[in-house]
Amino acid sequence: MTRVLKHPHGSRMRARASACVRALVRGSVAMLALAAAGCAVDDTSDDVLIVHAAASLTDVMDVIAADFEANNPGVDVQINVGGSSALASQIVEGAPGDVFASADLAQMGVVHDAGLAPHPLAFATNTLTIAVAPGNPRGFAGLADLTDPSLDVVVCAAPVPCGEVALAVEKAAGVDIQPVSEELSVTEVLAKVTSGQADPGLVYVTDIARSKGEAEEVPLGGDESVAIAAGTQYPIASLTTATDPIVADAFVGFVLSDSGQSALENAGFGSP
Repeated sequence: MTRVLKHPHGSRMRARASACVRALVRGSVAMLALAAAGCAVDDTSDDVLIVHAAASLTDVMDVIAADFEANNPGVDVQINVGGSSALASQIVEGAPGDVFASADLAQMGVVHDAGLAPHPLAFATNTLTIAVAPGNPRGFAGLADLTDPSLDVVVCAAPVPCGEVALAVEKAAGVDIQPVSEELSVTEVLAKVTSGQADPGLVYVTDIARSKGEAEEVPLGGDESVAIAAGTQYPIASLTTATDPIVADAFVGFVLSDSGQSALENAGFGSP
């Protein structure tokens, strides 16, 4: 489920870039260094920035957007959240947008291959885990327990990133899970668990954190190959459809800055 966007009417006023923000477009090294220094966009009145972000980023992207707006008066950041595969399809099909933050490299690759995200950069990592009801009333001990056919197990559908990671984890662990439902975003999987519609579900560790106690984590277990398969990398990129590329690049830089990385760490994400 995506949030309703408020689309700007008429032309947006072009942001006049300061010297440091102009340098953001030169490459990832310059972007990291300058974003960490706190570069802000100049004269940004009436700029609306549309960010397409993976569902697992819902809460933390709100925090980052608010911080970016505070540092750049006049910029209105609007977040469109959903499954990364659905977002990638929307972007390729012509949905307006300035920035794309994906939950995996594959869906960013779809947008990149379409020529719409030429310079993606890694900004965070996440790890798949098992979500259960508080107190783990069914006594799950690991991934192998989810093969019990009497359970109502919920996962993400492929090619949603959390679904692809779930398949990779099953293969690495040598187990075959038969879910009763495959959802289009990880937030929908979490909702099934917290509402009692599912016994366990496969979500990210960050989803456990943002459930505020409504879900509990049970580690996957298994060997190192399972741990490796459970990890995913998040890339972000300015889109060639950005109405104001300077502001879009500045937002990407802000996500990569100390401030953005601190917000991601507080939400449970790993460093890129």
